[in-house]
Amino acid sequence: MLLPFYFLSFLLGACTSTQAAALPHIDLSIRTPLPVAAPREIAHLRMGIAAIISPQGTVESYGDLARYLAEQLGRPVDLVQRRTYAELNDMVAAREVDLAFICTNAFVVGNEQSDMELLLAPEIDGESVYHSQLIVPIESNAQSMVDLRGKVFAFTDPMSFTGRIYPIYQLQQIGETPERFFAHTFFTYNHDRAILAVAEGVADGAAVDSLVLAYALQRNPELARKIRIIHTSEAFGIPPVVVPRQLAPRQKAQIREILLAMHENVAGRRVLRELGFDRFVVVENSTYDGVRRLVHATGIGQ
Repeated sequence: MLLPFYFLSFLLGACTSTQAAALPHIDLSIRTPLPVAAPREIAHLRMGIAAIISPQGTVESYGDLARYLAEQLGRPVDLVQRRTYAELNDMVAAREVDLAFICTNAFVVGNEQSDMELLLAPEIDGESVYHSQLIVPIESNAQSMVDLRGKVFAFTDPMSFTGRIYPIYQLQQIGETPERFFAHTFFTYNHDRAILAVAEGVADGAAVDSLVLAYALQRNPELARKIRIIHTSEAFGIPPVVVPRQLAPRQKAQIREILLAMHENVAGRRVLRELGFDRFVVVENSTYDGVRRLVHATGIGQ
């Protein structure tokens, strides 16, 4: 049956009126600003520094580098230091630091036992090498390690190549061990404290990083009147800059490029000068084969 036209018109009109009444009125001439989005937290870069020098020395030496990297990266950079080399190695392995300046043996161990990756190395006076130097008080009659029998000796860190492994290697060459040879040994846990222990007569000898010794003598010329160097080792690969292998390739490349270009600008050169570096350079993993040879020969430090 066909509905009358006026009835259809009534139904359609009723529906239209009901829908219109239900819709809210919007005045498009009024502009309401959008809510401000919460800023995303900026991730900090964590830069680990091995306790080769004391915490105070670390802040003085590497603080400017941290600030330089922060400027270049556009993100905060935090300095991280632990009491021992092993603790920092653990942090690299656990991705608790993104970048680290470590000792040579710490790299050899970390490279073999975890995912530590060589990034770069400093260059000083045109070379990327350093030495272990045996020092004694200025008044000592000792001329070599043999003359330190029955004396007090200061080691730096259990994992230190120049401060522990190399002097033990020297003892092994004469058929001795630290326990039999020295009257007493102790750890200073960084090189500048080992230098001071000898300078102040607390220790009769210590083996230290030649770069740290040169830097200490430069900062405090008085030390030259308190200590003598009686042995310098062969050259070994300089303490490197490392990253966790799992670090994003883009981040590795960015950090590498910034460090490699530091010597090309005024601000970068100033920071390098404070560190005693000429520049950062790319080095091969084989640079540390000499360290590996002695570490494996002594059977310690791993």
